[in-house]
Amino acid sequence: MTTENEPSLVDHLTDLRKQLMKSVFVFVIFFILVFSTINLWFPFMTRGHRLVVLSPLEVVSFYMSISLALAFGLALPFLCHFLWQFVKPGLTEKESRFFSLYSPIMFLLFGIGLAFGYFIVNPLSYRFLTSLGAIHFDVMISAEEYARFLLFTTLPIGLLFELPMVALFLASIGLLTVETLKKVRKWSYVALAIISGLITPPDFISQLIVLVPMILLYELSIRVVAYTEKRAQIREMEETSL
Repeated sequence: MTTENEPSLVDHLTDLRKQLMKSVFVFVIFFILVFSTINLWFPFMTRGHRLVVLSPLEVVSFYMSISLALAFGLALPFLCHFLWQFVKPGLTEKESRFFSLYSPIMFLLFGIGLAFGYFIVNPLSYRFLTSLGAIHFDVMISAEEYARFLLFTTLPIGLLFELPMVALFLASIGLLTVETLKKVRKWSYVALAIISGLITPPDFISQLIVLVPMILLYELSIRVVAYTEKRAQIREMEETSL
């Protein structure tokens, strides 16, 4: 039974609708901004590659898909802030403290992951695959396929770079320990190898380029969780001594 001070379901839905409307508004503003400045960012997206279009609609499809991705990336901090405003009242003190302290680091890791995909994985994979095809074929890359390839080699990698923060969050709420991470290390490496194979083009070079930093991030996760547990133990000992 709800009390007078507790928000009702209607209040929650109204607040959710408000945050969603603000998110949509910010996203649309960024989309219009990006789409209207195509000539500025187009060279950075295509890297000077000669792309072909197979139909007039493919031009629109390329502009739309890349503009949507860029607008989403630019609007992401705002979208997360609006989502945070909605879920914050329902979080525990520990969860709320975690997100408020580590949100900037989460955005930084996501940005590093995107940069790693854009500057390293994408060009190396593109050169390897096109040179492999050039042995027996005349290589012509369509704009639509290039856009799909570009997104495929950046966004998933940005998400994978959040691995240490996911581990830290699970450890902070007591669902993960450093012993568990060490115990499942071998199986985790296998899982990371499968994931890197799924989110990268089907060539060994790209998969290895993604797998190595994923393993390093997993090892970093172990160190971060171990440090968190050690700090928690020290804090516990200080509280008991008082």
